[in-house]
Amino acid sequence: MNDLDLTLPTPAANLACDEALLDACEEQPGPEVLRFWEPRDYFVVLGYSNHVALEVNQSACQKENINIYRRCSGGGTVLQGPGCLNYSLILKMDGNDALQNIAATNIHIMGRQRDALSALLGRAVRVQGHTDLSLGGFKFSGNAQRRKRHALIFHGTFLLHFDLSLMEKFLPMPSRQPDYREGRPHQKFLMNLPLPADAVRRALRQAWSADTELEMVPDYQQLMMERYSRDDWNLKH
Repeated sequence: MNDLDLTLPTPAANLACDEALLDACEEQPGPEVLRFWEPRDYFVVLGYSNHVALEVNQSACQKENINIYRRCSGGGTVLQGPGCLNYSLILKMDGNDALQNIAATNIHIMGRQRDALSALLGRAVRVQGHTDLSLGGFKFSGNAQRRKRHALIFHGTFLLHFDLSLMEKFLPMPSRQPDYREGRPHQKFLMNLPLPADAVRRALRQAWSADTELEMVPDYQQLMMERYSRDDWNLKH
């Protein structure tokens, strides 16, 4: 698998790059990639079908100049910023029985992520709520996927040294909650993983055998301009 450690200057560019990597893998025989990037600014990201009015405190975001974006995958709404580590797995589905449907893909990928981090921590990490990773009942990673005909993207965020108090300010309680949350507010449900970003990178690279540097990053500029830089995409629901 190819490795790509690339943080672009803006959230729109980073989100567009993820989708461009998926499109490149869809075009046979495109490369499989494990990408990492770390946000430089605070911003909100909606899942593809999320409704802004339900999932975001828009007035607080406007007051603090927190931009709102929409990604191409499902899942819930998140606040991102310094202290988050994002990863993106772009995988071919053809010939891989573990990736033939959403449920099987969740089990396969989340199990490998869990095992890699459990070994790194020396403590038992759990998969909860389908695609959350938790430690002692506290969530430190959320994940989502999007599937095309031949390829998929499975991506997520690790909270490492993020200011969790900001969650309460910009995100209301989510409209959908996993059972294990038990109605807890953000600061009593989320935690920062006590690991440096480089250690997490190394563990995931080893878990996915991502030992070849990606030679060429696909062009993401058109996607950035036509989708992720426009309110009619980001705020469409």
